[in-house]
Amino acid sequence: MACRQVKDKRDMLRLVRTTVGEVKIDCTGKEDGRGAYLCPAKECLEKALKGKRIESTLRCNLSGEIRAQLLKYGEDLPGGLS
Repeated sequence: MACRQVKDKRDMLRLVRTTVGEVKIDCTGKEDGRGAYLCPAKECLEKALKGKRIESTLRCNLSGEIRAQLLKYGEDLPGGLS
């Protein structure tokens, strides 16, 4: 989504907007709902959040709480802008 690299979907991080409107990280890759695949790098997550690409792809608005959770998750990912 952010870096536009083509990889196997098992190597990507999947975000999902569930049927009840909750956005979360889908570790299994099988959650019901609208999904978006993201390179599992801190830099890509930060870029996707900054450019509102996640919101556009999932067709929803991310709350501050969800943004904070995603950024916290991203702290453990390799690479990054910080």
